[in-house]
Amino acid sequence: MRLFSFTKKERILKRAEFNNLTLYGKRHHTKHFTIIIKPNRGDSTRLGIIVSKRMGKSVTRNRIKRLIREFFRLHKHVIPKGYDVLIVATKENDTLNFATIQEEVGNLLVKNGNLFS
Repeated sequence: MRLFSFTKKERILKRAEFNNLTLYGKRHHTKHFTIIIKPNRGDSTRLGIIVSKRMGKSVTRNRIKRLIREFFRLHKHVIPKGYDVLIVATKENDTLNFATIQEEVGNLLVKNGNLFS
């Protein structure tokens, strides 16, 4: 079961780390997300999520965060190691579901290895 866990060392938690990533990371845009990637000199990939209040009420924001975390948890074994990944939800959408997140974020992180060069 450890393979599919989402531990604390795989999360970006500190404000300074978020700021550093937004300043120096490489940005990629999809229809609903901005994904910022930066090498972290570690042995694991860490995830940070930003969903602003303009995305909707707390129920909507928390659902988006849960879906992103679930995608990362299920696909972290195929995402290259040693990177910080920040996913910023940019466009309000009531129909955002797991399949949409898997398509947009998966195409960028899982299938496209040249982003991590």
